[in-house]
Amino acid sequence: MEQLTKIIEFTNEISILEISYLVASVLFIFGLKKLSHPDTARTGNLWAAAGMAAAILFTILFHKKEGESIGNIPWIVIALAIGTFIGWYASKKVKMTAMPQMVSLFNGMGGACAALISMMEFPRMQNMLAAEGAQNMLNGEAIAILLALMIGGVSFAGSMIAFGKLDGRIGDIKHPILRIVNLSFLIILLVALVLIMAIKPEAGNNLVIYLFACAALIYGVTFVMPIGGADMPVVISLLNSFTGVAAAMGGFLYHNQAMLTGGILVGSSGTILTILMCKAMNRSLLNVIIGAFGGSAAGIAGSGDKTVKEITLSDAAILLSYSQKVYIIPGYGLAVAQAQHLCHELDVLLSSKGVEVKYGIHPVAGRMPGHMNVLLAEADVPYEKLVEMEDANNEMANTDVVMVIGANDVVNPAAETDPASPIYGMPVIKAWDAKNIIVMKRSMAQGYAAIENNLFYHQKNRMLFGDAKATMQKLVAEIKAL
Repeated sequence: MEQLTKIIEFTNEISILEISYLVASVLFIFGLKKLSHPDTARTGNLWAAAGMAAAILFTILFHKKEGESIGNIPWIVIALAIGTFIGWYASKKVKMTAMPQMVSLFNGMGGACAALISMMEFPRMQNMLAAEGAQNMLNGEAIAILLALMIGGVSFAGSMIAFGKLDGRIGDIKHPILRIVNLSFLIILLVALVLIMAIKPEAGNNLVIYLFACAALIYGVTFVMPIGGADMPVVISLLNSFTGVAAAMGGFLYHNQAMLTGGILVGSSGTILTILMCKAMNRSLLNVIIGAFGGSAAGIAGSGDKTVKEITLSDAAILLSYSQKVYIIPGYGLAVAQAQHLCHELDVLLSSKGVEVKYGIHPVAGRMPGHMNVLLAEADVPYEKLVEMEDANNEMANTDVVMVIGANDVVNPAAETDPASPIYGMPVIKAWDAKNIIVMKRSMAQGYAAIENNLFYHQKNRMLFGDAKATMQKLVAEIKAL
């Protein structure tokens, strides 16, 4: 009888809820693991989505507070339906080139949710402590609330600015004083967090939390405004990790294991990715946090009397067809032209002629982390052909032709040769070490970092001007005609 009672107790509603959170956490972890490879990424996404759906459904059904079930279920269902429709519609309609903007927008929504939860929970906690006669708010709940508000607010405001900049709606504001401003704001936020916890709680006085929220939002804006050019992928990764940490704070606050696990997974993976990208960009994490780096016009060398050599389609076709090894360096221009499928067709065509074709992937190519990997996976390019920057550089000397398609800053020699350049010190793909270089580009316009690329004037380089998609179609036709 005692054993039966224990079984019944174990299977009551609360236990079912706890078990569902555990299952959801496991699904998140397995889903994240499967996202590490294009072949399993779709399944991984479904697993993680199933975990989230289970956590939401079981929370609605079984969560109770002081014996009361969750109310306003029709409103919750309506909100879920609206959110699901918006997510589904965006995934269908948004182009691959606009994916970074969508990621920033959705990431900002996550930060806003965490901040709004804190804005609601702080008055409740303060009123409760005031009623108990507490002398301060030094407790774990206050830490979780304030950290979630600060990090979530910064993530929301920063993501909105990143969205505007990626979409071309907002320009960069660069000034050395912004480094001081950002560092000051960061210190003010941390000091304010400690002071708020130290003051005596006063029921109904929410001014301090509103001011704290405003400061977090302003810092989010000033943090991202000076960042531009090739550094945006690092910022997106960092903001993503911020949102994960803010969500994890919510998990602490509500003792919700699924929320906690999901937040920790997003926060930790985003932080690791940010650190790896900082290393790839030769930046320090502190510089990212105070938002004081990015491309600028400083240090740009004028083109002067330097000349550019062009290559015809037929010459390019012959050069590629009679090579032994070809490296393709993709960039954002490839995504804009939607030429990834033709790029793969060119790859298959050259491979059928015995040419070894590989893709050199710079860690910050495109507008967000992994942008080129996703783009090429969409065109069914085998993942094994994608070579990371360090390994690609080791093979450059043995490469007959490097074909740069829509990339600019990630192959700029100024990163190694011009100490005055804003990208000096950033590791790049050393296309100039190959025997021949073909740069496919619409014009001589500067890239996203707004700095000139001396690779275009290199003695080994020849420019193939034109839209990537149209030019690729003609190039494939030329090679087929050989």
